[in-house]
Amino acid sequence: MSAIWYELKHVCKATGARYGILHTPHGDVETPMFMPVGTAATVKGISPEELKAMNAGVVLSNTYHLWLRPGEDIVAKAGGLHRFMNYDGPMLTDSGGFQVFSLGKTRQIKEEGVYFKSILDGKSLFLSPEKAIHIQNKLGADIIMSLDECAPYPCTHEYMEDSVERTLRWAKRGKEAHQNTENQALFGIVQGGAYTDLREHCAKELVKMDFPGYSIGGTSVGEPKDVMYQMIDDAIRFLPEDKPRYLMGVGNPIDLIEGAIRGVDMFDCVLPTRVARHGALMTSYGRVNINNEKYKEDFTPLDPNCDCYTCTHYTKAYLRHLHKADELFGKRLLSIHNVRFLLKLAEDIRDAIRHDRLDKFKEEFLDRYGRDVYERAF
Repeated sequence: MSAIWYELKHVCKATGARYGILHTPHGDVETPMFMPVGTAATVKGISPEELKAMNAGVVLSNTYHLWLRPGEDIVAKAGGLHRFMNYDGPMLTDSGGFQVFSLGKTRQIKEEGVYFKSILDGKSLFLSPEKAIHIQNKLGADIIMSLDECAPYPCTHEYMEDSVERTLRWAKRGKEAHQNTENQALFGIVQGGAYTDLREHCAKELVKMDFPGYSIGGTSVGEPKDVMYQMIDDAIRFLPEDKPRYLMGVGNPIDLIEGAIRGVDMFDCVLPTRVARHGALMTSYGRVNINNEKYKEDFTPLDPNCDCYTCTHYTKAYLRHLHKADELFGKRLLSIHNVRFLLKLAEDIRDAIRHDRLDKFKEEFLDRYGRDVYERAF
């Protein structure tokens, strides 16, 4: 029996979006969900207790970074990732593949795996499908990822075809290496770039391998929005309805809505904390740059519709002061707001699905947030 299982509860009559429950060893989580990213076993600036208070469910950590520092053996000796970072909710680790492939010319892709240099000390390293699973088995997250190749956009059909076939071979090798199936669910990752035939082929072959869940990779890597949404469509229509679907690395607010309409259950992204540290904030009435002079004497909440700690305790004037003074407390408060904004957005999406009105919710959101979000990233 799989460590996790998906329970479909309702399908939106207006859009076909899914509301469900993901059952994991560390608790049940409603979907569609946004998952905060804690790259190095911490969501930057936010404590596990604060994550719980803002109704976070699954939290991510990064296999590549934890492998380099402190090392998977240290985490295992601590009792696993949950105990190491004191988070008792569900957790997910990625394979480290995206980070390795983003190194560009400093890495070499071979059939056996990837050779590259450590970002910490320049030491030569090697990551194989088996090694990625071995590390994640020691980290102990509820959901773990196959090692795949995240090919660049754009690339030729020939290159992407070779990449997809390698990803499928690596998925099979990783599945065979997985030693903790009762406590950890291994997901396969659908690649294929912008090529419909390759997305179909990759999805169908992964489904034959019978993973407990499926991820959609290789999106939000520089392609236009319409291409990205087509990538999602091309993958999801071949994935089983009784298993979770995870769109990797996507956190722009409108993309959560569009992804849910297309049948996505899980989203993650470093976006909310990354842009918060630079003063960029997501609000119910659009993007806010807290550096703006007009907030200098604005003693109102950042977002009157937000229930986060930041919005219920502090004003835009104070947040601007903290950010301009480069105070760490300011970065924490802005990060708390952005993460809670996306968690609340997921809650609102789920409510709209249950009431068969996600189409109307999308239009209402765009009227408030700004329709230009279709044309640009956050």
